[in-house]
Amino acid sequence: MHPDPAQGSCGGQPYGGQQEYPSQGYGAQPSGQYPGPAAPSPYEETALIPPTSAGQPSPYEETALIPPVSAGPAPYEETALIPPVTGAGPMPAAQPQPQPQPQGGHRAPAGTGSHRAAPAAEEPAADGPAYGPATVTGNTRITDAQRARAEGRSPIIDPGTQPALLTAALGLLMAGGAALGWFGLLVPLVALQGLTAAGWFRLNGMWPARQGIALAFAGALVADAVLLVAGRENGPAAVVGTLGVWVLLCLVLQLRSNAPADDRLHGLFATVASAALAILAAGYLAAEADAVVVGGISVAVAVFVRSLPLPAAASMAVAVLAGAGAGAMGGALTGLGTQAALIGAGAAVCAVIGHRVAAYDYPSRFVHVTAGVALPLTAAVPAVYLLGRVVTG
Repeated sequence: MHPDPAQGSCGGQPYGGQQEYPSQGYGAQPSGQYPGPAAPSPYEETALIPPTSAGQPSPYEETALIPPVSAGPAPYEETALIPPVTGAGPMPAAQPQPQPQPQGGHRAPAGTGSHRAAPAAEEPAADGPAYGPATVTGNTRITDAQRARAEGRSPIIDPGTQPALLTAALGLLMAGGAALGWFGLLVPLVALQGLTAAGWFRLNGMWPARQGIALAFAGALVADAVLLVAGRENGPAAVVGTLGVWVLLCLVLQLRSNAPADDRLHGLFATVASAALAILAAGYLAAEADAVVVGGISVAVAVFVRSLPLPAAASMAVAVLAGAGAGAMGGALTGLGTQAALIGAGAAVCAVIGHRVAAYDYPSRFVHVTAGVALPLTAAVPAVYLLGRVVTG
């Protein structure tokens, strides 16, 4: 006689509080009843993964490390390093979820589902801004002179009316100062020498060149002091002696420079020329006062006429004639007579040459208000001094 399956094997007592685990196909049921499919299985209540019903979400989906894939865009796509590629066609079916990575952020598996790698470079939008190719050294800016040279324009750019008016004002100040005496002439002369020293360096494309400008201006001041001490009769010796000393100082300055040989040679020429012009301007102190008055008026008129919108050749000729007429008018004021027209014509020719030099090789605005103002007056010094000595006898 077989024992009842519901009874225990020891003492004939049933197992108290224990659940029965029916199994299909294993022996007969004690009560002759078979649990239907609607009744919950005791195994399902103690399973590690709870059952999933048809109408309710699985609790496993709420606590999963990777959120489930829904019909809309997956949150995985919002934080992907490579944006997904969208297209007009239907998206392929969702693939199994990737395993979480131990380090780093989310990373889309290449070639799976909607997480395909985007192209390396996207075509720019047709209506967007067009950018040039990337450069290593950055966006280099060319100067106006380089642009004009590349376009083939003329290298001669005249200073214009405003620098001409400044030149005329400075020339009239020098004429009025010369009528007052040496010390009246000294103030506008120092301004002229400073403009000459700074403008010549900038005209040669050397900026900033503080040492050279300071050296040239210092030479001009020394020449003025020597002339005031030595007197007008020793003017040429004072100018030439100061110039010789300053050329030696320029050589020493360039020999101590650490620049390349070509740069030192260029700097030497610019410094010597700037110092020579600034020291040469001191010759107004050595010239006759009446000649300086006539020369200042002639340069003022000639430069203003040269700035008028006329053809180049005609403008130069008219400027010289106007300078000669202004010299004759100045001779009537100073008592030199009509012979002062010779001083005016010579000063006008030198002023036109200095004006032309200041207009060469695409000069900047700074060159126009320095060299364009000072060079016409500085270049007229030899004519004023020599022709003044001839006229005054």
